[in-house]
Amino acid sequence: MLEGLIARSISFTIRALTGARGLWRGCAPSDDLRVYYGNHASHGDFVLIWSALPPALRRSVRPVAGADYWNRDALRRYIINAVFNGLLIERNPARRNTNAIDTLCEAVDGGASLILFPEGTRNPGESGLLPFKSGIYHLACKRPEVEFVPVWLDNLARVMPKGRVLPLPLLCTATFGVPLRLHAGEDKAAFLQRARDALLALAPPEFLAEANAAKEAAA
Repeated sequence: MLEGLIARSISFTIRALTGARGLWRGCAPSDDLRVYYGNHASHGDFVLIWSALPPALRRSVRPVAGADYWNRDALRRYIINAVFNGLLIERNPARRNTNAIDTLCEAVDGGASLILFPEGTRNPGESGLLPFKSGIYHLACKRPEVEFVPVWLDNLARVMPKGRVLPLPLLCTATFGVPLRLHAGEDKAAFLQRARDALLALAPPEFLAEANAAKEAAA
C-alpha cells in the first residue's frame, strides 16, 4: 500500500542521512507486547525506534504522540495517522474527551506495542532527563504483563534541532536496554525512578558528564 511505501521511504531517508542504527544490548527483538520508551529530543524520535525494529514487527508498533503538534496541518495528520498508525494524545486536559491511559490500554488490548516518551516534551538534554510523567506508571498498573523497554536515542537533538524539517547528516543510534515490568506493590515514585535509571544507564558517558556539569553550574 502507499502508506507502507511512504513509511519505508521515511525510514530509509533517515537511515541514509544519519547512519541511524539500532543496538540491542539488553534484549532481542520480540513480538511480545512491549512499550518502548525513550528520551525525547526531536519529533523524529519515534521514527528511529520504529526503523530499528525488524520489518515484521513494525506493523504492530504504534507511536504515541501529542495531538497538538501532529494535528496542525493535513500533511502531519496524514503521516501520523495513515502512515504510522499513531495514537494521538491530547496533552491539554481541558480539551481531552477520553482518558489517555484508557486509549493506550485499548491499543495494547488490540495487540499493539507502543512507542512513547515519558518526559512528555522535547528535551535538549543539556541538564539530563526531565522528570517522567506519571502516565507510564498508570499504564504499567493497568497492564502489568507488558514489558517496558528503555531506548536511548543518541545525537538526535543535533540531527533534528528544533525548527528543522530535514535531518542533518550526523550519526545517531537507538540503544535498547533490559525490559522491566511493574513489581508487585511498587509505588509510582519507585517505578518512575527505576524506569528513568534504566534509561540513563544506556546514555553515553559524555552525556552524563555534560548533565552533571550543568547541574553543578546551576547549583
